[in-house]
Amino acid sequence: MSVDRHARTGVDAVASDPMNGRLLDGRYRIRSRIARGGMASVYEATDIRLDRTVAVKVMHPGLGDDDEFAARFVREARAAARLSHPNVVSVYDQGDEDGTVYLAMECVHGHTLRDLIRKESPMSPARAIALVEPVLSALASAHRAGLIHRDIKPENVLIATDPDSGSSRVKVADFGLAKAVSADTQHTATGGVIIGTVSYLAPELVVDGTSDARADVYAAGVVLYELLTGRKPHEGDSPIQVAYKHVHEDIPAPSLSTPAPLPAYVDALVALVSARNRAQRPAAAGVLLHRMHCL
Repeated sequence: MSVDRHARTGVDAVASDPMNGRLLDGRYRIRSRIARGGMASVYEATDIRLDRTVAVKVMHPGLGDDDEFAARFVREARAAARLSHPNVVSVYDQGDEDGTVYLAMECVHGHTLRDLIRKESPMSPARAIALVEPVLSALASAHRAGLIHRDIKPENVLIATDPDSGSSRVKVADFGLAKAVSADTQHTATGGVIIGTVSYLAPELVVDGTSDARADVYAAGVVLYELLTGRKPHEGDSPIQVAYKHVHEDIPAPSLSTPAPLPAYVDALVALVSARNRAQRPAAAGVLLHRMHCL
């Protein structure tokens, strides 16, 4: 996870966090919170056994008391740990200390693709595609391993910066929602609420909560649109309105929302990956990546 997001959590909230300073499982010394989501918070920590900085993702209190939810968290952490790819944030360890369910992973120094969109969008096609390609490479590795990510969005794409060379690498984070694929995968949270971020949800997720690798392809298409235009393709006053548009409206051609003209192939690429009918999308990220290399 990216350490630069610490600035947005608030100093007072971090100082009062009971996890701050805790030695988790006798191994991970929690230093500060760097991100907070709906199901978990992420902390920068020191692995005192190996003397290295890690990111520790801790499930929110109460969720760990749900045995089924905690078991799923552990299963999915183990599935994510199977991935070894230069464009995937590595998962090192997972555990449960007195109800504190956690995941230890690579701590990425850098910023998120969301930060880059704020600074640079709308981007040229070459720049946008160069940023999406490593995301697709990471997803292709996951899809070959039988995993779908299920929550691809700019916040989960990190730009890791090497402090020595200044070079950067795109890394996909938060495979915590990932699940092994068995035909169509049903994935709704407790109470039937769809897990994922509404702006990037494929129509089939909204309609019946089922998906395969093509849901990740759709989300990557939405991200590509956002890089090209600086805006999300579907917006509304509520998440329900946005979800409705994903089901009933095609994602518009990005050339309609950019100050400079775009090549026709860019509109065609976005239309291909964001087709509402998943049968019309590339079957997996690897297939899409191959097509992009042929452009």
